[in-house]
Amino acid sequence: MSIRHSTRSRRVVAAVSLAAAMALTVVGCGTDGGGGKTDEAGSSPSSASSKPSGEDKDAKQEDTAAGDNVDPNVKLAQVNGRNGLTLVVNEVKRDSGGFVTVSGLIKNDGDGIQSGGQWSGNESTIVAKNPNSVAGATLVDKVGKKRYYILRDTDGRCLCTTGLTAIQPGKSVSVFMQFPAPPATTTEVDFTLPTFATASLKISG
Repeated sequence: MSIRHSTRSRRVVAAVSLAAAMALTVVGCGTDGGGGKTDEAGSSPSSASSKPSGEDKDAKQEDTAAGDNVDPNVKLAQVNGRNGLTLVVNEVKRDSGGFVTVSGLIKNDGDGIQSGGQWSGNESTIVAKNPNSVAGATLVDKVGKKRYYILRDTDGRCLCTTGLTAIQPGKSVSVFMQFPAPPATTTEVDFTLPTFATASLKISG
């Protein structure tokens, strides 16, 4: 039985604010398709990431329906992680709001309990705002030589699954992540989540 823990990205508000933010904010860029930590201007991921603007800072962060309609039987990619963990990507969809949503499943096929806090990345401010999340994920457009980080609101909360608990052996958890959309001409990106191998993904929509 799958365990699902996700946070509401507030799709209605975010879709509007994201479109405005995309026009004003520079997306983090890598100097190549590799794992560099800074963009071409030397900025850190936190300063290079696009952030929605104009949201109510006092708004309550609720559960999200993002990815609820994803077909779990569709397997776009499957990559191995540490200690028997497997990441299955079910959907990579370009949305009209100017972002790309990656939906998938993390499965624990190992013998031990796996922590839910190993995919938040290594930025202390992001980890503090998004404990036990998948905020450390990135997309890389190798042709455009740009690296895209998970979208965050003005309070630094990611548009992604947070509050992940320990995954018991034989169990799985559904996850989603939202990124700024690459140019329409980009149809394939490299996806990386800490502790997992890189997967090449085709964007639909």
